[in-house]
Amino acid sequence: MRRREFLGALGGAAAWPLAARAQQTTKPIIGFLSGERADTNSVLIAAFREGLSAAGFMEGKDVVIEYRWADSHHERVPALALDLIRRGVKVILTHGAVPTYVAKGATATIPIVFTSAFDPVAMGYVASLNRPSGNVTGVTLIASQLGPKRVELLHELLPKAGIVGLLFNPNNPNTEPDRVDAQAAARGFGLQVHTLGASTDPEIDKVFATLAERKIDGLLVLPDASFLSRRDQLIQLAARNAVPTIYYTREYVAAGGLLSYGASVSGMFRQAGNYVGRILGGAIPADLPVAQPTKFELVINLKTAKALGIALPPSLLARADEVIE
Repeated sequence: MRRREFLGALGGAAAWPLAARAQQTTKPIIGFLSGERADTNSVLIAAFREGLSAAGFMEGKDVVIEYRWADSHHERVPALALDLIRRGVKVILTHGAVPTYVAKGATATIPIVFTSAFDPVAMGYVASLNRPSGNVTGVTLIASQLGPKRVELLHELLPKAGIVGLLFNPNNPNTEPDRVDAQAAARGFGLQVHTLGASTDPEIDKVFATLAERKIDGLLVLPDASFLSRRDQLIQLAARNAVPTIYYTREYVAAGGLLSYGASVSGMFRQAGNYVGRILGGAIPADLPVAQPTKFELVINLKTAKALGIALPPSLLARADEVIE
């Protein structure tokens, strides 16, 4: 979303039907701004509440949380952000690239805590990881730097594979570096690569039809919030079409996916909840370094591997942080 489009959307936001307002309260209000859907993010909301509670703030008792969901319609985000600002929120938690960009452009005074799978410095969220500056800090998975490692795992899992697919969201320009790195890594293993773009349910359905047509041996899902919201669809299609698929976080494998390598998205939201609580307690965003994962997990679903007829290499099983049976 360009700055001009964003300002125009804000200018017309008064005409948008705003979400029903909560009763007036003396408790601090937290704004939760997401471009995705509430029904597919319950685990992340629970993790956020856990982190918030650990910092001494319980929803309903100590604070009120105002949730705003764009339901994958990112053009709605500016109006939702403006609504939160009008509600007088004390801090905003953002989920996704567009909500973070919009919130940052909408206020320079209300603290913002972002959750991101990408490099927040390159995206312009903060000046640096150690010294964010301004009113913005947050938590990053740095998942976009792990594409080559996931390609390596895919090659180890499927040593006879000749063709692999890379699933990316064409509407998210931040995936480009990860796509380039993953393609280069795949070619380094002598693999032919097909990049497949999708951002909606029908497009994802079409991707798996294409995988079957081109006889692609395996699939790598690149980081994107919209894919995490559609993890059940991805996992079901991968199983139905017998496509070995590697993901970027444990949440997919816990839901039935084959294998993942990366930091925990739930852990990211738990840390974000902690940061929100610390800010409510008086901390300044500029003094809170962007939190980064300290551990990357290799998680394998043994039941899914058996269903796909994959004999897991002992070396891979030995390195797994968790094997789900």
